[in-house]
Amino acid sequence: MLKTLSVALFATFAFYQPAFADREVTNTASLFKLEQRGLSAAKPAHLAKLLTATGLPGPSDVNYSRDFLGRQPKAVGDKQWECLAEALYFEARGETVKGQFAVAEVILNRVDSPRYPNSVCGVVNQGTGKKYACQFSYTCDGNPEAIHEKRAYSQVGKVAKMMLAGAPRALTAGATHYHTGKVKPNWAKKFPLTAQIGTHLFYRQPTRLSRN
Repeated sequence: MLKTLSVALFATFAFYQPAFADREVTNTASLFKLEQRGLSAAKPAHLAKLLTATGLPGPSDVNYSRDFLGRQPKAVGDKQWECLAEALYFEARGETVKGQFAVAEVILNRVDSPRYPNSVCGVVNQGTGKKYACQFSYTCDGNPEAIHEKRAYSQVGKVAKMMLAGAPRALTAGATHYHTGKVKPNWAKKFPLTAQIGTHLFYRQPTRLSRN
């Protein structure tokens, strides 16, 4: 769960979101994950009511288009929001809106996983400063992390806001990894492919890797 969100209402979202997301993605892996955690799915109507209280769209109203994002209010938030928005800017600002939501899913799926840090900033900055060990290349590529495209940053900021508020993770089937078609990381041979969106391929880290 997202244990670092400071606003009380967002803390409520954090409690319900993982179960709701798994309810939306009806695949074997997500159902197993739901059973493992012993969570019962939150009622969609209840989650929609909570989202409405913040002025954000309800789960059934999320639309993966630039027009949709353009109609949403300017997004601001705490440090966790800043980390997610920054990651989306440097990792996916050239992707479609759907691709940006998909990358956000990966980051939040890692937050929920016991294998990774339990905060957005922890996940994004894991391994930063260690050669070849960073999880997100922009944090250790040696280039300054300067945001010059304000319009693009505004868009990914809205994506980050909605995802942290509990928007459904229905695009990548629980993916924890992704890469562009230009590279072929070794782990891609062992992890099941769950989706291809834009230039990114998405994978879910298996519970146990085969020794074969």
